[in-house]
Amino acid sequence: MDPAVTVACALEAEERVARKAGLRTALIGLGVTGPVPEGPLVSFGFAGGLVPELERGVLLTASKIVSDTGDTLWEGEPLTVDGAEAAVICSTDRVIDSPEERLRLAERTGAVAVEMESGKLAATGRLAGTVRAVSDSPDRPLGGLAKSVRADGSTDWGVVARSLIREPVRTAHAIVGAQRAMSALRRAAEAMR
Repeated sequence: MDPAVTVACALEAEERVARKAGLRTALIGLGVTGPVPEGPLVSFGFAGGLVPELERGVLLTASKIVSDTGDTLWEGEPLTVDGAEAAVICSTDRVIDSPEERLRLAERTGAVAVEMESGKLAATGRLAGTVRAVSDSPDRPLGGLAKSVRADGSTDWGVVARSLIREPVRTAHAIVGAQRAMSALRRAAEAMR
């Protein structure tokens, strides 16, 4: 990948993976609450699956980014990343965790996954592409863990602990999904070097 491209990550964990692979990185926070660096950008991190047939851990590279109304925010050639599938990805301003809402969003937009940063990065006019790993799905939603990420991209471990106590099975499934997605992001970061 061009060394002038910055890999923009919402979460600290995503940014660590990209940085460890030797990529130029920026932590932009959940929903792009932090500063956005100058130059070309690649949106990199987790995404929620909108359709049940999309397995957790699948790696996606965007051919199009759409809003929650289906409007095109960005369209371009998908980045070439080994093992990644080209896909339409929806960018919203909030976490979508309800299985019913996920399915409606897929039907309305044609997207197979959802995240919160690529749309705002596209608005800068400097988005060069999006690479996302699916961490959860309509049949394996996040539950209480949906609130475990702070705006700055750090993890609220108290929320994680409470989720483990209140929803142990759902939380365990969500953690497994996050681990699968993290493995996919590691492979993607290495391929993008």
